[in-house]
Amino acid sequence: QVQLVESGGGSVQAGGSLRLSCAASGLAERGYCMAWFRQVPGKTRERVARLHSDGTADYADSAEGRFTISKDNAENTLYLQLTDLKPEDTGTYSCAAVLGRCVEVWWGYMYRGQGTQVTVSS
Repeated sequence: QVQLVESGGGSVQAGGSLRLSCAASGLAERGYCMAWFRQVPGKTRERVARLHSDGTADYADSAEGRFTISKDNAENTLYLQLTDLKPEDTGTYSCAAVLGRCVEVWWGYMYRGQGTQVTVSS
């Protein structure tokens, strides 16, 4: 049974940093696209970053240059390094995985985690 469990969220001041983790159990180490999404109450869940199965990454415009997605295959853990955080980065960050090619929307991912809360104060 596949399970994605996020951790590493917290409360920080603007300009601060956090590293989010997504531990993937029961998931093959390779062959999956993995992604991070952000949910803010009342708004559409936003894709923040994706790590394609070939190791390439892409980011939302709001994340480009400040966030870095990576994966430790030995630990089967996905990471999202958040730097220069802004209040508008506040939200629940969740990871997701899909076999093969990346997809655009949250519901297109086969496996989805529950999320970890990030709160950035000004």
